[in-house]
Amino acid sequence: MILIADSGSTKTDWRFVGNGKVLGQAKTVGFNPYYQSAESIAEELKSNLVPYLPEKVSQIFYYGTGVTNEEKAEVVKTALQLVFPDCEAIEAYSDVVGAARSLCGKTPGIACILGTGSNSCFFDGEKIAFQVPPLGFWLGDEGSGGHLGKTLLQSYLHQEMPTEIRQKFKKRFGEIDRLTVIENAYQKPFPNRYFAGFSKFIWDNRREPFLYQMAYACFEAFFQKYIQKYPNYQQVPVHFVGSVGFYYSDILRQVAADKGVYVQNILETPIAGLTLFHLQN
Repeated sequence: MILIADSGSTKTDWRFVGNGKVLGQAKTVGFNPYYQSAESIAEELKSNLVPYLPEKVSQIFYYGTGVTNEEKAEVVKTALQLVFPDCEAIEAYSDVVGAARSLCGKTPGIACILGTGSNSCFFDGEKIAFQVPPLGFWLGDEGSGGHLGKTLLQSYLHQEMPTEIRQKFKKRFGEIDRLTVIENAYQKPFPNRYFAGFSKFIWDNRREPFLYQMAYACFEAFFQKYIQKYPNYQQVPVHFVGSVGFYYSDILRQVAADKGVYVQNILETPIAGLTLFHLQN
């Protein structure tokens, strides 16, 4: 049986594949080797994945955030080896490779991730041929849930929200002070998850001009810093995957249209496309 994983910072989708068909699926929390050890990842998998597996695992294809180099890939592979010591082959790739294989298949295009974090690449139909490097939550992640939430909280703490929106915000989240935000930002784990938790407020109230423009500006920043730096960005299809791209697709497509960019696929998760990719290969 083949195990396929797509892991973001918030959740991981798993598919179990064998005999040319899907045998089952599961969800666990997300993983990031920048923030977690192999041992902590392994403990989560033993508790919340292994009990749902119908057969022995022979191969694992893992795609995840934070798998940015061989060192971080080894953290993930070590975790999987601890859980599946008899597995014949374990491969770990970045989430952007997973996005490209899921969205583009074997056709050239620009594949983008807009979820808790953000990423992008130019895929030539076989491999990532060029990538504008992502800089992570503190230095980048434009257009992501973390970026949207961070922008929203800044507008709240800086007293920039219109009164009506501020009242809605306080009714939903209570009074949030600067020290609470700073503690979550700098002292607690997974600051990107914390900030991304506020992004749904923007979506729920996106008809408010202030919040619509906020979302538009965040996506425009993603286009400017990433998509528009690919030499052929107006000649090839641009695809998106991730909850933020999926739910904000109307605003995202508007930003793209304003910049002369053709957006083709927008998927909530890449796991279905990845499953098809591995069934066909």
